[in-house]
Amino acid sequence: MISALDISTSALVAERIRMDTISSNIANISTMRQEDGRAEPFQARHVIFQTDEHTRTSQGAVGVKVSEVETKTIEPLYKFQPTHPLAIQDGPRKGYVAYPNINLTEQFVDALSATRAYEANIGVMEISKSMSERTLSILA
Repeated sequence: MISALDISTSALVAERIRMDTISSNIANISTMRQEDGRAEPFQARHVIFQTDEHTRTSQGAVGVKVSEVETKTIEPLYKFQPTHPLAIQDGPRKGYVAYPNINLTEQFVDALSATRAYEANIGVMEISKSMSERTLSILA
């Protein structure tokens, strides 16, 4: 019973990291500078899950963990704004400003999916707790 709680706990931690990553993507949807000051748009990040063999039940179920937070390198969105301070000064994109290419709808759908997975794991934990309580009341 405890290993089932461990598996759900591993999923809760993984989904929390996923939600933090999605929140960061949404918060930086208009960030056009890197932390070091370079005029380069923010690149969306995505969480990659993998099985966690250290969290295992006797029936063979395994937990989950975050293997990495991947940064997608995709072409930014360009808007013609020649008077903007971050406008490209030369080349074929002269006068254009590079904005992050983050799909807000996709981020919201991912957030909804992560929320549902989190809620499902809370439900599993509640059922496991209830089963343990009932087992103890039968044995007592």
